[in-house]
Amino acid sequence: MEKKKKITPYQLCLVAMAVGINVAGGQLALMLRLPIYLDSVGTIFIGAFLGPWFGILPNLLSGIIMGMTTDIYSLYFAPAGMVIGFMTGLVWKKWPPRKGHSFLKGRLWLSALAVAIPGTFISSVISAAVFGGITSSGSTILVQLLAKTPLGMTASIFVVQILTDYGDRVISMALVAYALQTLPFALKERIMEK
Repeated sequence: MEKKKKITPYQLCLVAMAVGINVAGGQLALMLRLPIYLDSVGTIFIGAFLGPWFGILPNLLSGIIMGMTTDIYSLYFAPAGMVIGFMTGLVWKKWPPRKGHSFLKGRLWLSALAVAIPGTFISSVISAAVFGGITSSGSTILVQLLAKTPLGMTASIFVVQILTDYGDRVISMALVAYALQTLPFALKERIMEK
């Protein structure tokens, strides 16, 4: 019989920290009207470090917090963030950074694409169906400009989303790869103990 894994207090604290990182990053991007989001750095960190099922939690929680406090759109886009966390866990398990090899030079680009595509699909559907392409993001301006072309609204949303999501995932995954490389081994062991 397989021993049931318990969630440790360290893991819960790490998830809470990731929620704080998501909220801070999302607020920074909103305040500066950036065409990227920065609201899933914590989610990507948890997905990479603790796995796909833990990766779902930070964006769910930060979406609820931001949706109830500062940005209602965050609540609606929480499912896209949950997919990002899950996909990060799967991708990081399949293509982990190897000792002595720079993740930033090799697998980062492909890994970011593998994480971005499913999240982009879900967020594009949400943006088109629920909001008609108009959200709080700085990329809304690009969507409105492209919507006047033969692409139309839905295709414009997807084109802008894939570009901004991919850029956001590359930046977020690079930050996470660097953070994971700098974490002391003893801390990693303590967090991962069962």
